[in-house]
Amino acid sequence: MKRAKTGPKAYGLSIKGEKGRKVLLALSGRIALDNVYALLTELRALLDQMIPARLEIDLAKVEYLDSSGALALIFLEKEAKSKTIPLSFMNATEETQRIMGLIDAEALDIPPFRQEEELSFFEVVGRGTLGVWDEFYQLLSFFGKLLVSLVYLLFRPRLVRWGEVLVYMQKTGVDALIILGLMSLLLGLVLAFMSSFTLQQFGAIIYVAALIGVAFARELGALLTGILMAGRSGSAFAAEIGTMKVNEEVDALEVMGFEPVRFLAIPKVLASMFVMPVLTLYSIFFGILGGFLVGVTILDITTYTYINETRKALLLFDIFYSIIKSVVYGFIISAIGCQRGFQVRGGAEEVGTATTSAVVAGLFMIIVAAAIFSILDQYIRPYFG
Repeated sequence: MKRAKTGPKAYGLSIKGEKGRKVLLALSGRIALDNVYALLTELRALLDQMIPARLEIDLAKVEYLDSSGALALIFLEKEAKSKTIPLSFMNATEETQRIMGLIDAEALDIPPFRQEEELSFFEVVGRGTLGVWDEFYQLLSFFGKLLVSLVYLLFRPRLVRWGEVLVYMQKTGVDALIILGLMSLLLGLVLAFMSSFTLQQFGAIIYVAALIGVAFARELGALLTGILMAGRSGSAFAAEIGTMKVNEEVDALEVMGFEPVRFLAIPKVLASMFVMPVLTLYSIFFGILGGFLVGVTILDITTYTYINETRKALLLFDIFYSIIKSVVYGFIISAIGCQRGFQVRGGAEEVGTATTSAVVAGLFMIIVAAAIFSILDQYIRPYFG
């Protein structure tokens, strides 16, 4: 990684005094954002090397000082104070005093100026790994809060905002039917058409029906629904809660005595877990229908043969297992969306960042969950097959 540029050195610095005694430091020229990091580095080095009994900074020859330069001087004053070194500013012009007066030194609690560090490859990998681990830890912590709240409300169902649950079921379920049905139908068409080229070489064109049925019932139905939900609902949940955080509505709920996770997240999570199985069955049906249209109209498979081959290939376990996966996917997607929303700090830009993060993290966790379910399937299926 490249070190950020500090800009031209447009300031002057002269030092009078001896180590351990009073030191007079005269600043001159221009102190602004493009050179303030270099100046602050020099002044810190001066404090460490000379350890003055008292430090006086003469600002009489400072021609230009912006808020960044003033902030650097304030930071220097605070660092000197932390090292029990008395520091005072002298001969400041009216403009310099005005700029420095804009900063409330007592309320200042932000990290000092720093530039982007030049990191080695291993340092970059290490920091990235720590960042991923921190995100994973925060996500697991939020999952824990949600599960505790769900168990709590399981014994107190009257505390659930069922009206909101129905509203979110409408938004996440009913409103997604058209696009999900179209996606599943088209994917079924494509899979049937593409698989027919290979199967036809072995005279096994009839197995197109079994392939489409098994693919959608075991994996694609739940996965396709989860991907759509992550893009629609996960992002919507993050944006809604994130906007409430920006507008301090979440803080207002806490002041009124409401638990934000229970009040805001639980209805969204329950709605997602309720509608995901229905949407998954809906996706499976349209996926098989897409394969059926190709098989009957293009591959010359009779309607009876296609339906019979699909029926023989599918097990009731496939449907139940897919429903279980869809419930887990619904929980993951809605939980990540809400968690990203609660993480928002700042303004509208942070809401956009949280929304994007919710979609990316949701898709990633769905793929991870699908891989885990696929591994478990190999151990569970023999007992039901």
